[in-house]
Amino acid sequence: MTEALNENARRREPSMALTLGPLLLDAGIDLADALVIRHAYVKEHEDSGLQGIHADSTDAGILEYTRNQSTNTQRFPAVPPRFWAVFIREGGDQARLWSVVENRGEVSNDGVRRIFDVVESEQMADLRNRLVIGWRSPRTWWMRASTAASYPVVGIADAEPVPFPGFDRLVLEYAQLQAVMREHRYASWRTALASVVGIYLITDTRDGRQYVGKADGAESVRQRWSAYAANGHGGNVELRGLDPSSFRYSLLRVFDPSTPTQVIDAAESHFKVVLDTRRHGLNRN
Repeated sequence: MTEALNENARRREPSMALTLGPLLLDAGIDLADALVIRHAYVKEHEDSGLQGIHADSTDAGILEYTRNQSTNTQRFPAVPPRFWAVFIREGGDQARLWSVVENRGEVSNDGVRRIFDVVESEQMADLRNRLVIGWRSPRTWWMRASTAASYPVVGIADAEPVPFPGFDRLVLEYAQLQAVMREHRYASWRTALASVVGIYLITDTRDGRQYVGKADGAESVRQRWSAYAANGHGGNVELRGLDPSSFRYSLLRVFDPSTPTQVIDAAESHFKVVLDTRRHGLNRN
C-alpha cells in the first residue's frame, strides 16, 4: 500500500493530487474523531512556560510537549477527539508526520495548563518521518482532520528498513504483527520468519490467558502468523470471538524446517504443560 502511495505521490497530476484525507481513512482514522497538529520549533511553550521542542528533541520530549495544552479553548478544543495526527513544521508551508497519538482523556487542569494522557498509536506508523504535506494555514497550528483532509501530499520518502531483533527478542502487539506482514520496512523480518518453524505464544493482555501454537511441516512461522494478521484467530477455535487487538505474539522455540514433526509436537506439548494453558489458558487440547 505504501509503495503504491509513494508512486502516486511522485506521478500525480494536478487534478488527481493525493491528499491527507485518504491516508487518514486508510489508517482507520475517522475524520470526525481526529485533529491534525503542526508543531514548530520553539524555545518555550508559550502557554505553560515548559521547554519547547527543537531539532534534537527525543520522541519522549515531543510527546510531553504534545500532551500539555492551554486551558484557552479558543486555542485548543474543550473536548479533543481521540486521535491527533502530529506533524512537525518543515519550511514555511510544509509539515512532516511525527506520529499519530491516541488521546485517552484529560488527566489534570490547573487553570492554565491542561495535561492529557496521550500515547503513540500504530496508526500511520509506516509513514512516520516519511509523509510530508503542504500546510495552507501558516498561522494555524491545529485543525479538525476534516479540514486538513484536503491538504496535499508533497512527498513520501522511502522507508528505512527496521533491523530484525532476533527470534528470542521478538514480541509483537497485534497492530505491529499486521505491520510486519505488510510493510516494506519489515522485509527482513518476513524473510527470517519464513526460514523457521516452531512454537509460538499468544497472550491476551486483558486477562493474561495464553495460547501455545505451532508452525510445522510446510508451514513456516511467517505463514502461520500471516493468518493471524489477516483475521486475528488464524482459524483456531479457541481464539474465535476474542478481540485480537489485545493479543501479544512471541516465539518460544524455533526449529529448522527439516526438523521431524514429532519433535515439534513434543515441544508444543511441553510448553502447554509448563504454562498450564490447557487448564488456565486458551488451549483446548
